[in-house]
Amino acid sequence: MLLSHIRLKNWRNFQAMDVPLRPVTYVLGPNASGKSNLLDALRFLRDVSKRQGGGLQAAIADRDGISKVRCLHARRDPEVEIDIELNRDLDQATPSWRYVLAFRPEGKGAQRLLVSREQVWKEGKLILSRPDDKDKKDTLLLTQTHLEQIQTNQSFRELAEFLSDITYLHLVPQLLRFGEKIGGNRLTDDPFGQGFLERIAQASEKIRNARLKKIGAALTLAVPQFAELRFEKDGMGHPHLQARYQHHRPNAGWQSEEHFSDGTLRLFGLLWMLLEGGNSMLLLEEPEISLNDAIVAQIPLIIERLQRGQKNKRQVLLTTHSEALLSNPGIDERGVVLLQSGKQGTTSRVVDAEERQALQAGLSVAEVILPKTRPSTVSQLGLWQ
Repeated sequence: MLLSHIRLKNWRNFQAMDVPLRPVTYVLGPNASGKSNLLDALRFLRDVSKRQGGGLQAAIADRDGISKVRCLHARRDPEVEIDIELNRDLDQATPSWRYVLAFRPEGKGAQRLLVSREQVWKEGKLILSRPDDKDKKDTLLLTQTHLEQIQTNQSFRELAEFLSDITYLHLVPQLLRFGEKIGGNRLTDDPFGQGFLERIAQASEKIRNARLKKIGAALTLAVPQFAELRFEKDGMGHPHLQARYQHHRPNAGWQSEEHFSDGTLRLFGLLWMLLEGGNSMLLLEEPEISLNDAIVAQIPLIIERLQRGQKNKRQVLLTTHSEALLSNPGIDERGVVLLQSGKQGTTSRVVDAEERQALQAGLSVAEVILPKTRPSTVSQLGLWQ
């Protein structure tokens, strides 16, 4: 199952957005154009539909309320809407699933957040449309979506499960290294990797060892003097990664993750998430951070190669500023989305005919599209004082 299309109305930066998605989609744009906010729209649907602790009200509360989610330019229309399509085959004419969720403040009294529209299509046939007669008799029902309720989503549970399995990772090496010492409340779904070692520990020993073997082989190519990778638990049962490096002493000691470089940890996290696979979507925010450009340039190929031959290929949506990454000639121009900021919010578009012609002539996305994310006045920044 692939998420083939997303439309947004009044979602954060976007008054209106309508873009197709591919098995791998690259989202480009200047700072503050809404790249993270686009990913968060999908995280929001995941939070609404997830099996435990989810729901519309919780998802909005986690984002500090409707006022933080609704586009600042939405002065006359307070409704926020997310509209997605899912396909089994991106070439099919009619989507396998379409889901629309719109919501707004009630507008009086307690200012409850209510579902203003919830619709589900299966193979082009409308199978759910709200508000319905029950909702009109009891408006309290509109504080919840049918997506989040197992007793009401039975006819479209495949859709609900796809959304609840969406994964976001923006691994912060310091949180992984010192997660135990930092302690405190961990964010829901651990988006920044504080409990990433525990995630590794949850995999079966056979699967974990197979993945670590593949990742270790990759790290020997990318990290100087790297020799071997293993997973261990300390005397307290806490999980740890350990690495051995080539050394003039053949039996030199192993180093734990506390001594890994930021780049090594981020590359490890990227490779692990890609190897997890499954019929789910992976959201990656600027995977190039902390990595050498020579490694970054290989990320598109890594994504393609690691999923080759897997029965269920993981769809990837990533944001990037990286010239090195976008210089890779293997990027499908159909999977490039450009965000552009304006006075009325952010607009989005795919590659146009002229750009496509340049790309097909042999130029890279970095040469053709990335310069269009450059702020027009950035050359004056060095004169600022």
